[in-house]
Amino acid sequence: MTPKKRLEIFKRFRANNPSPTTELKYNSSFELLIAVVLSAQATDKGVNKITEKLFPVANTPKAILKLGEEELRSYVKSINYFKTKAANIFKTCQILVDQYDSKVPDSREALESLPGVGRKTANVILNVAFKKPTIAVDTHIFRVSNRTHLAIGKTPRDVEDQLNKIVPKEYIHDAHHWLVLHGRYTCIARKPRCGSCIIEDLCEYDQKEFD
Repeated sequence: MTPKKRLEIFKRFRANNPSPTTELKYNSSFELLIAVVLSAQATDKGVNKITEKLFPVANTPKAILKLGEEELRSYVKSINYFKTKAANIFKTCQILVDQYDSKVPDSREALESLPGVGRKTANVILNVAFKKPTIAVDTHIFRVSNRTHLAIGKTPRDVEDQLNKIVPKEYIHDAHHWLVLHGRYTCIARKPRCGSCIIEDLCEYDQKEFD
């Protein structure tokens, strides 16, 4: 795909959605961290249903520690891998209290040292909470990038590295959100909605490749 096409793709994304953001509901960097940890292999809608009940009760590291891991499980039990996620959140809260004055750190190294926080989660936190130009490659971004030929890679890290190289600087902060939303609602996995796609004429998707 040519740089001219890529530029036009992001121009259209911005024109269509000038201020994209996550669909996770949160009011602080800590709430965002917990929501993103819960969102692994789960939908944002499902996470929001959990956090709308959890956060009014406990939305700080100390409050969750006071709640206790067993009680935390009862709030998150409707989500995939809830026991593991509850354990990771509880451990993370203890680390935040002990090492970071109950604040979410704003460095990749510190974030990735927290239980349950990998590169993708760290990228989301850095982008959304701290306004850094990171791209968290989830299944939607991986699919859209490869399918359209915007950025081709065999692994999420490959795609992330490619996107960081080819996305124009003025668009890179919001690129993550545009691509996620495009994959979630238009360029869906089984049958992409090409007829309603705002970049259809720029896309290099070859249906035969996926038959």
